[in-house]
Amino acid sequence: MPEGHSVHRIARQFRAHFEGSTVRVSSPQGRFARDAAQIDGRTITQVRAVGKQMFMEFDHGLWLRVHLGMYGAWDFAGDITVQPTALGETTRPDDGAAIDHQDSLASIGAPRRLRMSEADRLGPAIEGFPPEPVGQVRCRILAPHAVADLRGPTACEVLTAEEVQAVIAKLGPDPLVDGTARGERRFLEVVARKPTPIGLLLMDQSVVSGIGNVYRAEILFRARQSPFTPGREVPPEVVAGMWRDWAKLLRIGIDTGIMLTMDGLRGEARRRAIASRDDRHWVYHRTGLPCRVCGTHIAMQELAGRKLYWCPTDQA
Repeated sequence: MPEGHSVHRIARQFRAHFEGSTVRVSSPQGRFARDAAQIDGRTITQVRAVGKQMFMEFDHGLWLRVHLGMYGAWDFAGDITVQPTALGETTRPDDGAAIDHQDSLASIGAPRRLRMSEADRLGPAIEGFPPEPVGQVRCRILAPHAVADLRGPTACEVLTAEEVQAVIAKLGPDPLVDGTARGERRFLEVVARKPTPIGLLLMDQSVVSGIGNVYRAEILFRARQSPFTPGREVPPEVVAGMWRDWAKLLRIGIDTGIMLTMDGLRGEARRRAIASRDDRHWVYHRTGLPCRVCGTHIAMQELAGRKLYWCPTDQA
């Protein structure tokens, strides 16, 4: 599932290339046609990301809400650029090897191989603008010089301002929306009341926004925190530390387009981490492999339907 950094990157793309433009909105697939008609021909006035959801306001007061869910993604075409990343380049590291991006200039969200609703596979780029819609496009947003196609979202709907506020009110803090200090206070207050294991609370979007399975596993390991400890039994300083770590990792993810969760990488180790997902995480997706710190085999078990990875020694 696309995590918070991807949605903030999507919002950044829309702010750069669509905000302030009068756009044509359609539903080539047909499932969004009625809602699309409500915002077709209107001007985008602002774009916000909160956790895993994006909200796009139009000049007549209606909003588009999109939740990518497990399989959703936006594909961009036309005159699309992106700000330089913290890696210095958007496509290649300094050794010339290709970066294994979770997000790229053209597509942000779930990897194509996970988009169950996309029966076809996008082929070579089609010349001309705008390109014809390809596959199951739920929503197309066409600006004068750029186009964005949405496939496979969990939610895509037009809401009033009051309805948007009601959705946001149910979400936990996002470091880029609530600020680090205010968000930390909200997070601490909720966790301190909960008997639920902290490994579940980090994935609960009403507790904290944007964290998915990868960041959950990595934040817990970086804190050396057992996933199974009830939230109210986790020391407040550890809870605060995890919140600050999430704020840090979120910004790295937005800047780089990858979930780089290992600090202090230099030289060849950094080049490997940039180039391959297998070399950028402490515990995620490393079942049975030795812990990078203590050598204990990384464990995995299902927790509320998602795979949880942890080190039984360092996170005892």
